Amino acid sequence: MRIRPFHLAIPVNNISKSREFYGTLLGFEEGRSADHWIDWNFFGHQLVTHLDPAYQGHLSYNPVDGDAVPIPHFGVVLEMSDWKSLREKLTLGKVIFIIEPHIRFEGKPGQQATMFLLDPSGNALEFKSFDNLDQLFAK
Repeated sequence: MRIRPFHLAIPVNNISKSREFYGTLLGFEEGRSADHWIDWNFFGHQLVTHLDPAYQGHLSYNPVDGDAVPIPHFGVVLEMSDWKSLREKLTLGKVIFIIEPHIRFEGKPGQQATMFLLDPSGNALEFKSFDNLDQLFAK
C-alpha cells in the first residue's frame, strides 16, 4: 500500500499565534485559510488549525523510557538530517521543549531521536527520527 497524506484538524485558541508558531517558527507553508482556520503543509500532510477561543489544551502523561510523554500528541518521523536541522532551528529559536531532544531506547529495538514541544494553544507535538527506519515498529 502506498502511503498517502493524512489530514488532522486540531483546536487552537488564537489564530495569529498559530500562524506565528506553525508558519514562522516551524516554517510550514500556509494553504487555504479563513478567519477561523488555517491549512498547513505539515511535511506533506494536511494539518488544519481551527479556532476555538475557549480551548486550553489538556494533557495527560504516560511514562516511556524515563520520559513523561504527553497524551494526546501528534508528529512526524523525519530523516535524521532533517531532525537534526529542526532541533537546531528550534534550539536557536529558544523553544521550550517539554521533552528535550535526545535518543530514546538507546541500544534497544526502536532506538530513535525524539523531541516534544507545545504549540501556543497547548497541543503537544513530537518530532522523531530513526537511523534505521526498519526500527519504526521493532519489538
